[in-house]
Amino acid sequence: MFRNALGVLILLALVSSCRPEVYYPKPTGYFRLDTPATHEYALFDVPYFPYSFEYPASGIIYKDTVFDNKKMDTRFWINIYIPELGGIFNITYKEILPDQPLYQLMDDAWGLSYFHHEKADYINEQQFINPGNITGELYTIGGNAASRYQFTATDSTRNFLRGALYFDVAPNVDSLKPATDFMLQDIKHMLYTLRWR
Repeated sequence: MFRNALGVLILLALVSSCRPEVYYPKPTGYFRLDTPATHEYALFDVPYFPYSFEYPASGIIYKDTVFDNKKMDTRFWINIYIPELGGIFNITYKEILPDQPLYQLMDDAWGLSYFHHEKADYINEQQFINPGNITGELYTIGGNAASRYQFTATDSTRNFLRGALYFDVAPNVDSLKPATDFMLQDIKHMLYTLRWR
């Protein structure tokens, strides 16, 4: 009888110590994003375009057709799609004219950058000048805004270019950080090599 009681106690001890494992769902994760090992560039130099620059060699350039049916001159507007990172550089160009003065173009660009202020944690402006004597500003928009970087470039007399970096996903500063950090160098290289005709 003692053996049976001991056997039952051991069996109860084993069963009670084997509690079913409680399942806790894992938090939502982010996809793994591998950036290229190096930055490689190709020259964008189309004869009838008023500007040229070096852009990421893996980029696919196509015409920006979003505003084609509006009364705007969009002949020199392009997008540069970077497939391995899912990013798009949106490049717009405008000629400085009496009815479209530089201050108005700068105001419009500033407004488009600060349009993100509701979602942004901060917006930093950094001025630059490149070896071709082209000046401009690089806007860094912190937080979960739709665009992390925007920029302008001009010669102050005839040419004005604006650019923005977008991703075709819901903005999340943490998950996009590897791509935005990598593409910041590409933006700086494009601005450094930008030239007017």
